[in-house]
Amino acid sequence: MPKLKSRKAAAKRFRATGTGKIVRRKAFKNHILEKKTTAKKRNLSKAVIVKDCDADNVRGMLPYL
Repeated sequence: MPKLKSRKAAAKRFRATGTGKIVRRKAFKNHILEKKTTAKKRNLSKAVIVKDCDADNVRGMLPYL
């Protein structure tokens, strides 16, 4: 079997935990940060686990994750 290609855009956005779950960053932390509260910015910095309904799509884009 030939090697499968991974989607490079998805490879930059997702990573796997030790238990095999997929982790992503939150949106809205790139610019226009002056009007956002410190607590909101701190909460947006944390990584979250991808929901189960979306995890299958991510695994399809990243076959070796």
